[in-house]
Amino acid sequence: MLLLTLNQGDGVPLYLQLVSQIKALIATGRLIPDEELPAVRVLALQLVLNPNTVVRAYRELEMAGLVYKRRGAGTYVSAGVTPYTNDECRKLLAQRADALLVEGRNLGYPVEHLIVLLRERSAMLKGGASDDKERD
Repeated sequence: MLLLTLNQGDGVPLYLQLVSQIKALIATGRLIPDEELPAVRVLALQLVLNPNTVVRAYRELEMAGLVYKRRGAGTYVSAGVTPYTNDECRKLLAQRADALLVEGRNLGYPVEHLIVLLRERSAMLKGGASDDKERD
């Protein structure tokens, strides 16, 4: 069962919210290649949606090459695809960076201290190794 949440009031169409969340699940490895997605009707019932909304989301994912359909057997995660382009990754990370900067500012935490904190957290997550590589 996919754990997805939709927000009716955030202004983003529901099918795009589904697409975004499924992309994230693929990107993080929580959905693996050849794993079957829930049937349209099942997911529509789970999320209390019109089945056409799920169909549209699955169609968008299929057009992006992230999923494929087996006639009469369901929808599956494609193998060997990257759900996000470099520009999309940069945009997502920029949004998170903006949120961190705003929160830091609200807490009176200077940008320089945030940078130090990020480096410390990166080293901790890497087991002590620093990751200074930049993405293009």
